[in-house]
Amino acid sequence: MFSSRALSSAALCVFRILVVVVDVVDSDGNIEDVVPTTPQGKSSGTVLPYVGIACLGAILFGYHLGVVNGSLEYLAKDLGITENTVLQGWIVSTLLAGATVGSFTGGSLADKFGRTRTFQLAAIPLSIGALLCATAQSVQPMIIGRLLAGIGIGVTSALVPLYISEISPTEIRGALGSVNQLFICIGILLALVAGLPLAENPIWWRTMFGIAVVPSVLLALGMAISPESPRWLLQQGKISEAEKAIKTLYGKERVAAVMYDLTTASQGSSEPEAGWFDLFSSRYWKVVSVGTALFLFQQLGGINAVVYYSTSVFRSAGIASDVAASALVGASNVFGTVIASSLMDKQGRKSLLITSFSGMAASMLLLSVSFTWNVLAPYSGTLTVLGTILYVLSFSLGAGPVPALLLPEIFASRIRAKAVSLSLGTHWIFNFVIGLSFLSVVNKFGISSVYLGFSAVCALAVLYIAGNVVETKGQSLEEIERALSPSE
Repeated sequence: MFSSRALSSAALCVFRILVVVVDVVDSDGNIEDVVPTTPQGKSSGTVLPYVGIACLGAILFGYHLGVVNGSLEYLAKDLGITENTVLQGWIVSTLLAGATVGSFTGGSLADKFGRTRTFQLAAIPLSIGALLCATAQSVQPMIIGRLLAGIGIGVTSALVPLYISEISPTEIRGALGSVNQLFICIGILLALVAGLPLAENPIWWRTMFGIAVVPSVLLALGMAISPESPRWLLQQGKISEAEKAIKTLYGKERVAAVMYDLTTASQGSSEPEAGWFDLFSSRYWKVVSVGTALFLFQQLGGINAVVYYSTSVFRSAGIASDVAASALVGASNVFGTVIASSLMDKQGRKSLLITSFSGMAASMLLLSVSFTWNVLAPYSGTLTVLGTILYVLSFSLGAGPVPALLLPEIFASRIRAKAVSLSLGTHWIFNFVIGLSFLSVVNKFGISSVYLGFSAVCALAVLYIAGNVVETKGQSLEEIERALSPSE
């Protein structure tokens, strides 16, 4: 049978794949004294196929995260580690360790080799890792395979939002950026569906891991025909290639306007690519710290704890059905995703973040008191379900999709790739730590105290976002960069 975590992830994805990103409206942002120069009319170029190719990286992200859920007990029996939960834990968590390494190296690779070539490089460990897992006869090659796959998804987790933001037209960049999270969940769903034959064919787990080779190869082949980021090409001084990429993406009628925007943003900045230490300089640290903080708040706000352990929390409150728990969480998530997709380019990123974290703080407070106040004991089951639904709904409105979209927007082109990598590295580190330590912390302090802590983190996030995050809706990346760049 599938684990409760797999069921919960599947429910999230079943509902999310019904969402189509629509209803995109251009409007003014909150950054002052900037005049858009890029025309917003219909163009003869096409961006969507290349966004779709990039999202193969997001599918692989989700698939490798989800594939071990249904297959773990079968591969453990096949590899002779049924009684060794430590080794089983390593098989699960090694992926996250590899992803941390990959996310930190992805930025440097993207700056050196370009976005499309780095996607192709990432496909190598993704393919080899999947093959090692599929053919493993002992636990060692399985762990090595998971580590390699983790490195690959770490690189792509930084590259997918970066590449999409750099090739997307301003007027639909928010909508296209939110597609990244959607395809991650499609990957998780595909992993669960791939595991359906396991009950009748226990060695099917090998096929499940081997399947991941297919999208890895398709990603490498697809990137061979995809245009490079015009922004990266211009930074490398490849003017004609940048114009060709713009023509492919936006149409020939927009080449002059887009090139003007790109060159204007780069004027006075003939500096070499930023190094890692540049991210911590006084010039860039403020905006880099915003990106890192958003992912820090996202993880410390408790989302992994809620998604991974919602079933056990529901059970403790008297809700026995795993399926019902997963369906309720998934239904609230799809509702929030529908709202966020339609509002991303209307209400803006900052307002969605504030609304999202405010709702998460209130929901966690409700969950906390439902476990401690004796007067609420008769209603604890109902309040626990309600609090969890409201929490996931609030998360899907902003805290989930916005950080990966906002980061490539607020980082200057010189530091964009490395800064996104640093922020995603923070995401993977805390993802790993929280997933590993949550149950131990709950056993020591109690679920109510832990939820109260999550609520406090979310409240702090609201204050931080209100004072430090800028609104970017309706602005090109170059306009945002000019507005945020310190005067020199």
